[in-house]
Amino acid sequence: MAFLPSPPMAVAFRLKIGILLGLLFRQAQSARLYTEEDPVVILSSDSLKQTVFNSSSAWLLQFYSSWCGHCIQYSPTWKALAGDVKDWAQAIRIGVLDCAHEKNFDICKEFGIHFYPTFRVCFDSFRADRELQTVRQLMVNFLQNHTKQDWPVGCPPLDPARSEDILSLMGKKTEFYTAVIVEDKDSYIGREVILDLLPYEGLAVKRTLSSDKLLMEELGITSVPSVYLFHPNGTHTIMNVQKRLRFFFSSFLKLLPGVHRKQSTSSLQRPQPGNNGQGTQVEWKVFEKSKVYMADLESGLHYLLRVELATHKTLEGEELKTFKDFVTVVAKLFPGRQSVVKLLETLLEWLVSLPLEKIPYDAILDLVNNKMRISGLYLGEQVQWVGCQGSSVALRGYPCSLWTLFHVLTVQAANRPDALANTGFEDDPLAVLQTMRRYIGTFFGCQECGKHFEEMAQESVNQVKTVDEAVLWLWRKHNQVNARLAGSMSEDPMFPKTQWPTPDLCPTCHEEQEGLHVWNEQMVLAFLKQHYGASNISLKYSSNSQPEPGPPAPDKPKAITKPNSNSHLNQNLKPSPDSVPKHQKRTEISGAGEKLTGVQIEARPGMTFLGLGFSSLDMSLCVLLYTLSCVFLMFMFFFFRFRSKRWKARNYRPYV
Repeated sequence: MAFLPSPPMAVAFRLKIGILLGLLFRQAQSARLYTEEDPVVILSSDSLKQTVFNSSSAWLLQFYSSWCGHCIQYSPTWKALAGDVKDWAQAIRIGVLDCAHEKNFDICKEFGIHFYPTFRVCFDSFRADRELQTVRQLMVNFLQNHTKQDWPVGCPPLDPARSEDILSLMGKKTEFYTAVIVEDKDSYIGREVILDLLPYEGLAVKRTLSSDKLLMEELGITSVPSVYLFHPNGTHTIMNVQKRLRFFFSSFLKLLPGVHRKQSTSSLQRPQPGNNGQGTQVEWKVFEKSKVYMADLESGLHYLLRVELATHKTLEGEELKTFKDFVTVVAKLFPGRQSVVKLLETLLEWLVSLPLEKIPYDAILDLVNNKMRISGLYLGEQVQWVGCQGSSVALRGYPCSLWTLFHVLTVQAANRPDALANTGFEDDPLAVLQTMRRYIGTFFGCQECGKHFEEMAQESVNQVKTVDEAVLWLWRKHNQVNARLAGSMSEDPMFPKTQWPTPDLCPTCHEEQEGLHVWNEQMVLAFLKQHYGASNISLKYSSNSQPEPGPPAPDKPKAITKPNSNSHLNQNLKPSPDSVPKHQKRTEISGAGEKLTGVQIEARPGMTFLGLGFSSLDMSLCVLLYTLSCVFLMFMFFFFRFRSKRWKARNYRPYV
């Protein structure tokens, strides 16, 4: 006989079941297959009709259910497709709607959704079990077969151009490039490249067929697919690419001088290269994109230590530990010039030797500025962007240099496995990544950027098991950030955020499988180790001006005091206000868009002693210790002499 619970127990039982079901429902809600981070438009019953019916582009929709096993398995393919055709958004966009969500029941019923997933191209159904390349070609066919009445406003012409229109461009000067893709009749490369270049200006892309033998002969094309490029100055030639693939064609065309992503109306009035946005001309530095520049790395360190860190008046607790770990990693791995490396090593020794729980930033700044005048320590005090320079002072710059610095450090950790010995980071493949993660979360000025990086780290950083995997992890996440920020206000039109390395830098890094671009990560790793290796760092444009050694400037004597209850730290860690030169000034920074000129400090001559680099402060401390030692010895001498006389007087017995 089954046990029947009493009424009170039944109520409690039903209550527990309800709570459990509610928790499970909320868990399912939080485990949606698609998020705002994915390159798809997430629709609902409130937004579907308004978004799709009022759109100037066509739509490819997936109606799915978050509990459907096939939907779960297909979601990576759908995300890959959306990322692959994200530049087609003016012509056709990709959206998703979850029919398992209670508020979407009615809209799914209205559109007759019975099975999951169901795909609709502007509400025309097609079968779900298709490969990514097949779906992409279906999208192209759909766009090309539109009638003139319902042709998407943002969709360019996809039919082959006439040969007379192509030949009329010979020797003609225009304001933009014209790329003509010659291909077979059944090829989709031309139409896909046309759609890939939709968000870009400065270039027109057309296609023609290889069946036009006269045109082929006139252009000198013997194999297809090929791209024939007409330059704005009237010259024309066949474009040379290593691999005749869609990704290679699109990437090379996006990198042409003057070709850049279309900007929104709010960002059209951007300064031209060489203009700092305040009417002052800044010298443009010619650089090679295949090189890493020491000037970028040192400028990044200068800004990090003298500007970004200055917002923290005192370092203590986790902040202090994070900064110590950061300095440890950089001092051991930075492949810089001797003067900078020595400064970093001195800063590390100083931080490690101080038995303090709090350190004022001013004390760190004094050491970075070498106020002790130690010979051979120097970090440039001017921002000098080269590979990280932007078309405006508000673009690239410091964030670019910080990415570059951490790429260099991950490669150095992989190439020099013993560099972190005896630091607490030995045999830790996550040493650089976790240090970077904590630094960005603690000190990096852009909080939203730090939040996004932390989300990426929580997602997969613990899967890194080797130093080589650390190099690749940072590269993947950097490309993920580039994909997310492409076309945003922070993108420099002269340096569009593309997937890197581009085919011109590393053709062997790129492959194509089943019509989809894939990375050859073995070749990517080899490229990253070469590109960010010490031998590929150029010293061009690096500042060589250093303070010359000489007699020290007189310092005012200061008393040694102990910290009291109102003092955070021993005040001797930093010079008194009187000892700070009046000419030391820091430029005020109100935002990322203003020019960062850093700290302007007039160099004072230092002093060396026996070639050991002792400063005037070192000599003063030696004299002070010598004096205290003498006083102590004299005290001990008179103390024992007095005790000796008392003992003799007490035990003296005159003889009779």
